[in-house]
Amino acid sequence: MNPFEYHRAIDAADALRSLGGAEGACFIAGGTNLLDLMKEGVARPARLVDITQLPLRELRVTDGGGLHVGALVRNADLAWHPEVQRRYPLLAEALLAGASPQLRNMATVGGNLLQRTRCYYFYDIAAPCNKRAPGSGCPAIEGLSRIHAILGASEQCVAVHPSDMCVALAALEAVVHVQGPQGDRAIAMADFHRLPGDAPERDHTLAADELITAVELPPSPFAAHAAYIKVRDRRSYAFALVSAACALDIAQGKIRSARIALGGVAHKPWRRPEAEALLAGQAPAASAFEAAAAVLLEGARALEQNGFKVELARRTVVRALLRAAGKEESE
Repeated sequence: MNPFEYHRAIDAADALRSLGGAEGACFIAGGTNLLDLMKEGVARPARLVDITQLPLRELRVTDGGGLHVGALVRNADLAWHPEVQRRYPLLAEALLAGASPQLRNMATVGGNLLQRTRCYYFYDIAAPCNKRAPGSGCPAIEGLSRIHAILGASEQCVAVHPSDMCVALAALEAVVHVQGPQGDRAIAMADFHRLPGDAPERDHTLAADELITAVELPPSPFAAHAAYIKVRDRRSYAFALVSAACALDIAQGKIRSARIALGGVAHKPWRRPEAEALLAGQAPAASAFEAAAAVLLEGARALEQNGFKVELARRTVVRALLRAAGKEESE
């Protein structure tokens, strides 16, 4: 681990000032991902700015019936909060599918948004990796690719985003609030994470000198009909091969609106509004869900070792939609 400076910020202005004054500086809160990256030599920050004392732990229902979640709210506290369980069970289910109880007790909402990929080559500093060292190559394309992307990848990177929470936030159309030297701004979840393109080292659209302050969830009509399914190699403490966050607004036997997000298949949580629109006005049935899954997965491209993910993703989406609708899979 390289030597680094440490500064504990007293407020947001102090945090931003401390970050902007040092090259290679970064924020630290729970540290559940950053410390691992530092131990492996993947991350080598020159300065750590501790933001754990900032007043960013508020969790409250907004005047409009949505939910305001401070960036330093712990994953466990968010998952078990009564209003989250009641209004956004999809989010609670996704959070509880991630990591372990010990990690959820430390990990923060802001940190979860900024998780780095678990690609083998990204973590191996002896291997080339365009995400870690731009221009060095992506050995996963011709190498070990079982866990890698089938959607939205590029010739530069086939890594996938690892978070469970973010898949649910994408389906629920959350908004990320950030603060920087130029002021405050709001970023829709659909725009927060990015596909790799020619700059795979950039996971998100957050500027280097910006601080996540909160996530806001809009009022949701999906509390009664939502499901998160995570398919992984072992029952606990494993990242998703494929996950699906599905939510339905059903009235009088018809779907009024739907939200579908896939995890484990792309550089960001994967959504296609046209797949969701296909379900509007339909009865909640397997045939309709199969059609939506087909649209969602259009253009999927498998590598040598991850072709199984295409069919696995299709089945996971259909299963999650059936569960959300309260239907048996045999239907």
